[in-house]
Amino acid sequence: MMKGKKPLMNNRISSLACACIVITAALVGRATPCAAAPSDYFAIEVVDEQTGRGVPMVELKTTSSVCYYTDSNGLIAFFEPGLMNRKVWFGISSHGYEFPKDGFGVCGVVLETKPGGSAQIKIKRINIAERLYRITGQGIYRDTVLLGRTPPITEPLLNAQVTGQDGVLNAIYRGKLYWFYGDTCRVSYGLGNFAMTGATSELPDKMDPSVGVNLKYFTAEDGFVKRMAPLEGEGVVWLYGLVVLRDPTGRERMLASFERLKWLEATLEAGFMVYNDEKDVFEKQANVPVDTPILPKGFPFRAKAEDGTEYYYFTAPYPSLRVRAEWKAYLDLAAYEGYTCLCSGTRYGSATAAQLDRDADGKLIWAWKKNTPPLNPTQQEELIEAGKMTQDESPLRLRDADGGKLISLNNSSCFWNDYRKRYIMIASEGSGDTMLGEVWYSEADRPEGPWAHARKIITHANKKDDAHDFYNPTQHPFFDQDGGRVIYLEGTYVNTFSGNPHPTPYYEYNQMMYRLDLSDPRLTLPATKKVSG
Repeated sequence: MMKGKKPLMNNRISSLACACIVITAALVGRATPCAAAPSDYFAIEVVDEQTGRGVPMVELKTTSSVCYYTDSNGLIAFFEPGLMNRKVWFGISSHGYEFPKDGFGVCGVVLETKPGGSAQIKIKRINIAERLYRITGQGIYRDTVLLGRTPPITEPLLNAQVTGQDGVLNAIYRGKLYWFYGDTCRVSYGLGNFAMTGATSELPDKMDPSVGVNLKYFTAEDGFVKRMAPLEGEGVVWLYGLVVLRDPTGRERMLASFERLKWLEATLEAGFMVYNDEKDVFEKQANVPVDTPILPKGFPFRAKAEDGTEYYYFTAPYPSLRVRAEWKAYLDLAAYEGYTCLCSGTRYGSATAAQLDRDADGKLIWAWKKNTPPLNPTQQEELIEAGKMTQDESPLRLRDADGGKLISLNNSSCFWNDYRKRYIMIASEGSGDTMLGEVWYSEADRPEGPWAHARKIITHANKKDDAHDFYNPTQHPFFDQDGGRVIYLEGTYVNTFSGNPHPTPYYEYNQMMYRLDLSDPRLTLPATKKVSG
């Protein structure tokens, strides 16, 4: 359960100073070579010993504390005046990976740095998921280019002046795959984009997600990404719950809910927006009360209920809301149903005031109910602490499958998987004093759960003083391969909430892609007992 913190979909970095200064600071202290030809560099390649693939975001540090970071090919182009043609020691570290320690308990290796030469370092992956590449930001394949090698994407160094981007929303629409990102930083500092960023790419069947994504951004006249949700008034604009539905004329359209916020202080405006295909922007369709407890957020998925009705389900908090997959219903808050144990038509208020729905035998009834918001994880925890319900009565009672530790979820995605024949959840952990960098895998027979067991697939806490956040993770089901056996997931990597004062150059405040093989025996989970209701 989550305590003391809103889901990060509502708590993203939105301060101009915070977002842009973080990116600028990340580049300070990064080794920057003098102008050199490819043959002048010593190529260092760091690979996953299990797959042989290059590992991004591995830090190599000299005894002078100069740090280098592998690009998305796992490469470092090393050219350091005074350190060429010498035996140089490099400390090695990376979230979710490890390298053997020497007699002093230090992880590192000595390399002879000959111009034109190369060396390969194999590191062991702790993560079950495999880190593939960075999707956004500057210098994605920087070292690949410096070494004179061919990068796998068309914009390997800088795309539309973007240096940092927050969480993603996706839709397949009118023959393209659309990508919408939150607050965005630019290379020239100044005013970033705080009204959503947009890009397109080829359809999934025309690209290889294991290689990379060629994002074609929507840009303004100055070349920087344009504002995709340009509302009047102060603050930032965030979109949620992106769906594709047919309008009353039968035409497919993209819709999303929105909030305009005064940074992280207050919601100034809320409602729904629809995509204008001629202008390539979202336009306001309708307003709703800013204090509504019912607004579609998170990563939506489309599925049929047991009675055959097709719904869109929304995952923030989880389990959350659903609405019929129809245009009119999506735009009508009265049509939404919350999955909850509250009595129909009531609100939470507080643990002592909450009216829980129990049958004559005292059994807690969980059901989809209109005009009744879902209980978020914090509220559920408060009810448990107050003795009004037990942990086992909740459909969201995730525990570590290995040690039984209770997992406090922050945000998640949920999609049906043909390989596992179940719904699978990719979720970030985080609440109170718990960092946001740990990512978990779970599965259930129904969208409602119960979700009882989970296994950690990604960590960003190898060392206590080097923790990082990785929030708003979502699976990209349109990239599933081999009948769903291999899945892809994306999330935001940043140090903001972790307490770590050291940003990671190039990677800070950007999107990372991971791959997960669902045939891995470590993903086998215990059987789950049904929840009451």
